[in-house]
Amino acid sequence: MKILVTGGAGFIGSNLAGAFLANGDEVKVIDNLSTGSLDNLAFAQGNGDFELTTGSVTDKDTMRSLYSWCDQCYHLAAPVGVKYIMQRPVLTILDNIRGIDVVMELANEYKKKTFVASTSEIYGKSLDLLDGSSERKLKEDDYRIEGSTQNHRWAYANTKALDEFLALAYYKEFGSPVVIGRLFNTVGPKQISNYGMVIPNFVECALRGEDLHVYGTGQQRRSFMHVKDVVTAIRSLMSNEFATGEVFNVGNPVEITIHELALLIIRKTNSKSGIRLVSYEEAYGPGFEDMNRRTADISKLTSLTGFKIGYDLEAILDDIIACQEAKVRG
Repeated sequence: MKILVTGGAGFIGSNLAGAFLANGDEVKVIDNLSTGSLDNLAFAQGNGDFELTTGSVTDKDTMRSLYSWCDQCYHLAAPVGVKYIMQRPVLTILDNIRGIDVVMELANEYKKKTFVASTSEIYGKSLDLLDGSSERKLKEDDYRIEGSTQNHRWAYANTKALDEFLALAYYKEFGSPVVIGRLFNTVGPKQISNYGMVIPNFVECALRGEDLHVYGTGQQRRSFMHVKDVVTAIRSLMSNEFATGEVFNVGNPVEITIHELALLIIRKTNSKSGIRLVSYEEAYGPGFEDMNRRTADISKLTSLTGFKIGYDLEAILDDIIACQEAKVRG
């Protein structure tokens, strides 16, 4: 197949591109390298089935050429990381909105099946307010509960929700073949910590013997999914005709508190690091809001595709720690 990956120099996009190349497919990637890195694509250098375009998905002429070539598009181009989003709210909003506008117009014009990467962020504080049950997980048709427009924390979530609205509108009105995946905390080897990603941040600090900075109380609960599992889930959805026009959670249904995560990483790295609680105000400025829980119900994904989690949290951390230790050793 001929595969187009937008944001393909990013962490998830490069792993997806690598999986398709390993399968013998032709892959073209477009990335503006704002948060992506050429290092993520080093494995593809010299591969005749691979081509990188350094540019933006908002460039319709460039995207038209790529869309007319491909069989499928995987739209992952987006700002990434809470730190980046809080520092660049205008760019975050405009890139997401302009990007999905171009992608869906061309997806409809060429009738190419397109995967739109959304985010668990769009649920906002839903689990905090909808149901206090410890067994409750987020379902695709749950109501979305978010904060004030004066808090830029929610700008990214709302632009990604608009991505979903537009993609589904194209499907309903024109029959454009689209699949939407809401990704929950994707992690794995080679993920960088620059934009506030918690696990690579914790592992790097633990290996250096520095205190791990835990924001808020540390009792907020999250779930983490290995990037290889994410790639498997995305590909399984795109190969299933019944996924078209639908939204799916793509995450690990097993959760852990951030404080417990920090302790686990310290133990697994045999580190002498301590834990320092840092207020959200100190980390991100006044008025920042977070959600206490964000855990996926993936029964819709599993029942349709038969997908199963391949990496539990212990295996995820072992993989990341081994990668970081090798990097430290040089």
